[in-house]
Amino acid sequence: LFSADANDPRKVIVKKLALCVTGRDDVELDLSGDLTNLKKQVFVIKEGVQYRIRIDFIVQREIVHGLKYVQKTYRLGVPVPVDKMTHMVGSYPPKTEIQSYTTPPEDAPSGMVARGSYTVNSLFTDDDKNVHLQWEWCFEIKKDWKD
Repeated sequence: LFSADANDPRKVIVKKLALCVTGRDDVELDLSGDLTNLKKQVFVIKEGVQYRIRIDFIVQREIVHGLKYVQKTYRLGVPVPVDKMTHMVGSYPPKTEIQSYTTPPEDAPSGMVARGSYTVNSLFTDDDKNVHLQWEWCFEIKKDWKD
C-alpha cells in the first residue's frame, strides 16, 4: 500500500488539532513537531460559547480500526479531571491525503466560577490500544475573547 512518508513507521500520523468556533477563525495546534511547546500556546475561549475540536491525521500502510479521541480536562490546582470525554472517531483506510474528525458541538463552561486556566490531556488511540499520539495543551475560559 501507499504511504504518506515511507520512512515514518507510524500507522496514524496526527498532524493538528483545531478549535473551531462558528464566526471565528479556527485556532490550530501543530501536532507534528515538538509537543512540549504546546502548553505555552494557550487558547482563549469565551465562556458559554459553542465549539468543536477538529483533528487532522493521515492513515498509512493499513486500515486502522476503532480510532478514539480521549480528552481529560483539569482545572489549575485541581488534581482530578473536571471533564472527560471519549469520541469514537471510527475506522479509516490508508490515504495519502489528510483525513479529519470533528467532535460534536460542546458548550464552554460559563460564569465567574468557570473562568480560569485549564490543562487538557489528549489521546488518540484505537481498538488495539495503540497510542498514536498523546499530548497536553491549555486553554483559558474568559468573560470575553480579549479579556
